[in-house]
Amino acid sequence: MPETIAVLDFGSQYTQVIARRLREFHVYSKVYRFDTPASELKADGVNGIILSGGPSSVFSESAPMPDPDLFSLEVPVLGICYGLQLLGRILGGKVEKSTEREYGRGTLNILNKSALFKDLPDEIQVWNSHGDRLIELPAGFMTIGKTENSDFAAIENRDRRIFGLQFHPEVFHTERGTDIIRNFLIDICQCKGDWTMAGYIEMSVEKIRKTVGDRHVILGLSGGVDSSVAAALIHRAIGEQLTCVFVDNGLLRKDEVQAVEKLFGDNFHMNLVVSRTADLFLDKLVGVTDPERKRKIIGNTFVEVFEQEVEKIGEVDFLAQGTIYPDVIESVPIGGNPAALIKSHHNVGGLPERMKLKILEPLNQLFKDEVRRLGEELGLPKSVVWRQPFPGPGLAVRIIGDITPERLRIVREADAILMEEMKAEDYYYKVWQSFAVFLPVQSVGVMGDERTYDFVIALRIVESIDAMTADWARLPHEFLQKVSNRIINEVQGVNRVVLDISSKPPSTIEWE
Repeated sequence: MPETIAVLDFGSQYTQVIARRLREFHVYSKVYRFDTPASELKADGVNGIILSGGPSSVFSESAPMPDPDLFSLEVPVLGICYGLQLLGRILGGKVEKSTEREYGRGTLNILNKSALFKDLPDEIQVWNSHGDRLIELPAGFMTIGKTENSDFAAIENRDRRIFGLQFHPEVFHTERGTDIIRNFLIDICQCKGDWTMAGYIEMSVEKIRKTVGDRHVILGLSGGVDSSVAAALIHRAIGEQLTCVFVDNGLLRKDEVQAVEKLFGDNFHMNLVVSRTADLFLDKLVGVTDPERKRKIIGNTFVEVFEQEVEKIGEVDFLAQGTIYPDVIESVPIGGNPAALIKSHHNVGGLPERMKLKILEPLNQLFKDEVRRLGEELGLPKSVVWRQPFPGPGLAVRIIGDITPERLRIVREADAILMEEMKAEDYYYKVWQSFAVFLPVQSVGVMGDERTYDFVIALRIVESIDAMTADWARLPHEFLQKVSNRIINEVQGVNRVVLDISSKPPSTIEWE
């Protein structure tokens, strides 16, 4: 195992953001269930422990609690928000329920020198999100920082190397938050920061070979970054034991099928099967408008298709998927923790027992930017590695409301125009994601001397690092005008184009 920082997940939506921030310093982070035994953390040889925030109150009967023995492991511990309150409660301090929830920006005044605040100014802006607060320090602790509403916003037990922060250093809203995290990793935990994608490949290849042995793997290949990198990684490990199945579900972008066949079949020489099952998917989606039902239907139908392909191929033991960390984060609470479900993903979860296939997910601990770096390390071309994300359910979640052949045609043609212009103006690889959304709204327009009553296309173009947060891209008005004009003039059935300028959070990147 590489140097590892354990992140104990108490249900915060920021837990995985913490894990992501640690990896920015080339330190491997691993998310553990909140009540993971200290003995397991010791056996894993963790170099430090971070207690995440969470939605619970320490006063709740169902409040998630860690194994108190973790404070005796003699490795540094950092409690964040709820994590600080746990420190106070478990180690003998006093916590009270605040009369008001403190949410948003605050000012931290650093009161005492601490390795945690090395090279920081005496005052920084921080981001708060909590309902309880520490009012009495545990024995052996000192205050190293306070905010307007908390005299114990940052605390430290120097001898035991235990720290607590009432604010969130992992979010971008906290000034110098990454410096605080770096100080904890490098200066306090003494991490070298030597975790690399080359090392991850070596570790993964060995693990895949050990897991698979001489058995066979089937992989659902979409042509996107995640499944492509997963395919390349697994192929490096087991070669001909891997068969890739590409499902033409009728919900793909323009010319998608031909591009995948050429790239993976002709160029990479992988075992590739194309399952042409568009009618099957579209028939099941007739009249379905609820986003979650769409996802479930598509996911279940994928399973059906794979069952059929497994029967055709013969002996198959594993189903490989390109599931990455954000998929898991937004779909289910990690380890049964109380995090809120945002949306389901078609490639997260178990398979019917009758399939008797085991899941192989070699990327499920990586964030998107790490997957891209892994792809580069594996020698995949830029067109694959830096391809923009495309959802598993495809255009089904980019059509609001009913999915019909006509609506698919409209959004597919509009999306193709946007992609063409993004690449022509060299914007495609500079943003995280850009796509068209079909809105089931008709508006009055005028084309020539005739009145029209046609549909609306929304453009979604965002910038992001890891898909956990995102903001809309400020592209030139002239470019947006050109795209709008082309879509209205070239896509029959559209007379209006709008721009989505919402950020994530509170919105998500996809509309459904």
